[in-house]
Amino acid sequence: MSRYGPERPPIPTPSELRETFLLRRPPAWLVYVVILVIIASFIPLALLAKARFSTSKQPRVHIIQDMDNQPRYNTQAPSDVFADGRAMRLPVAGTVARGHLKGDDHYDLGFTQVRNPETNAWEVKYFQGMPAQLNVTLKTLERGKTVYGIYCAVCHGYDGKGEGPVVQRAQAIGQTFAPPSDLHNPDLVQREDGYYYNVIRNGVRNMPAYGPQIDTEDRWAVVAYIRALQLSQNATLDDVPAEHRNSIR
Repeated sequence: MSRYGPERPPIPTPSELRETFLLRRPPAWLVYVVILVIIASFIPLALLAKARFSTSKQPRVHIIQDMDNQPRYNTQAPSDVFADGRAMRLPVAGTVARGHLKGDDHYDLGFTQVRNPETNAWEVKYFQGMPAQLNVTLKTLERGKTVYGIYCAVCHGYDGKGEGPVVQRAQAIGQTFAPPSDLHNPDLVQREDGYYYNVIRNGVRNMPAYGPQIDTEDRWAVVAYIRALQLSQNATLDDVPAEHRNSIR
């Protein structure tokens, strides 16, 4: 103790203060653990980035299902629910898919069924003329010409006389088969428009059905073009407008 009171401790120097407050160096094992934790924290981010920009055959991870994954049967899978053991079921009788109602026999079938009063049997009656849904214009005939050239001309020929490239090739190699019909045959010229439509849709004899390839409107367009072909080969002077008759006499 001094004459002026209790002796005060000496004021520490800056270097002494630094050593006082400086944290001790952590042990080496703790440093390694911290480094590994930092590196491991990037792994989920890398996996998320990979999943974001890559594709996989496996379904994505669904945290909230939202009815995305439901119990179901695969195609052709068996089932114990039904007596026949099949999971795939036929449509209920009378079911019509939306937009596929075939309510007009003239437009959809080309024929109707009538009962013969003498034999009391059902008979097929083909419709004559184009259905009301089809507006026969030059565009319709051009469309019919295009479809005819794709599906019909290979056998019936571009002129409709039944001498298309398939027939010519068969004759060249000596093959024999039922020749395609000559669309200008008087008997065929007199057939109903619905008959041609039905032949295109369902086929006849060796001719396959083109219903799966040609839709309803295009079938009628082909029928209209066939009628134009027939008229071109069987037209009379009376079929020519009066103002043009003098130019062809």
